[in-house]
Amino acid sequence: MKRKYFGTDGIRGRVGEGNINPEFMLKLGWAAGRVLGKERGSKVLIGKDTRISGYLLESALEAGLVAAGVDIHLIGPMPTPGIAYLTRTLHAQAGIVISASHNPHFDNGVKFFSGDGDKLSDDLELAIEQEIDKPLVTVASERLGKAYRVQDAAGRYIEFCKRSIHWEMHFRGTKIVVDCANGATYHIAPHVFEELGAEVITIGARPDGLNINAGVGSTHIGALQQAVLEHQADLGIALDGDGDRLMMVDADGEVLDGDDILYIIANSRFSQGCLEGAVVGTKMTNLGLEHALERLGVPLERTDVGDRFIMMRLREQSWVLGGEPSGHIICRDRTTTGDGIISALQVLAAMFESGKSLKELRSGLVKYPQLLENVRLGERRSAAEVMASSRLSAALKEVELELGGEGRVLLRPSGTEPLIRVMIEGVDNNKVRMLTRQLASVVEQLA
Repeated sequence: MKRKYFGTDGIRGRVGEGNINPEFMLKLGWAAGRVLGKERGSKVLIGKDTRISGYLLESALEAGLVAAGVDIHLIGPMPTPGIAYLTRTLHAQAGIVISASHNPHFDNGVKFFSGDGDKLSDDLELAIEQEIDKPLVTVASERLGKAYRVQDAAGRYIEFCKRSIHWEMHFRGTKIVVDCANGATYHIAPHVFEELGAEVITIGARPDGLNINAGVGSTHIGALQQAVLEHQADLGIALDGDGDRLMMVDADGEVLDGDDILYIIANSRFSQGCLEGAVVGTKMTNLGLEHALERLGVPLERTDVGDRFIMMRLREQSWVLGGEPSGHIICRDRTTTGDGIISALQVLAAMFESGKSLKELRSGLVKYPQLLENVRLGERRSAAEVMASSRLSAALKEVELELGGEGRVLLRPSGTEPLIRVMIEGVDNNKVRMLTRQLASVVEQLA
């Protein structure tokens, strides 16, 4: 069945528009309570990032859940993977995260985790959607839910992150710049690395409700590059607004994206003999990573873009490692979802064990030139209409012919924003640039 409200990663949009409003959130909370809180004494966790609109959406969701007879445990600002962990360890029936991840402050959204710390199945999302369209009926007063505040959430999650590497490891003598994107990791990430012995310089850790992802974080890596060079740090770590993405910077200011990070972790796991099966990437994964893993004797399997699909394949095959260039890295042998802090710790662990720098660890990966352009859609046509255009199909065939089998083209609508993404990869950097602009210009004209 086609989903009416849920997208590829929960429900997301501009605050005050569409479904990101108090009325819908009240109904969503009630519907989720009806589906996820059927057992007597059920409890649901609610966490959020640092957007000012989080207060509004949190209150509405809380009212809806309480009206359905479900107890609420309020976590406050907490990284998305932290909510996944706490949902599991506090034995809640579900966890809710109020966040729009790497988007600007004026966007927000809601995503759910099951009691196991996994993202909800399609069946459960459909069941919630069916309840949303029913009249809201409040349970009897004696069955109303209650709200509690979890006071030690940050400390619990910090300890969990530290336990993802061997207890004897430390990072004394290592200077790290940590960019928290003025988001949900601002009071978590610096403490994790400091408690493991690193000298930490923190940027993007003064959220004001409006500055989340604004010029900092994994989608604005320049601030971290500048700070690493200015402080002569050994490396930099950039997280996004909700803490599930990771980008890194080496001592020379060179950026490591999700493919670089995935290679370092895979190579480390392989050298220790604990990498079983394939590594899972997506259609956006650089061909250079595929070839580098082949040299290790490790296959790469590709899925559709999105950590949801990576996790699905990992779970189906009982594999442990996957990720995408945007910085979603999933280490299933450590946690149940993408986690920027835990992924960074796995890279630092590889540095500790090998005695190598970040630059040296990524040297075995030679990436093909790859360029991505995001074309924002206007109001004239939907993404589906643009993608179905015969003119676009003809332009795509022309580009593929020009590449002559020495590259890849990926044209896809974003699952979370009104964008069409144009990605081209090939051997010749100049040709890649020319063809990307050529195809993107056709999309711009159609949009």
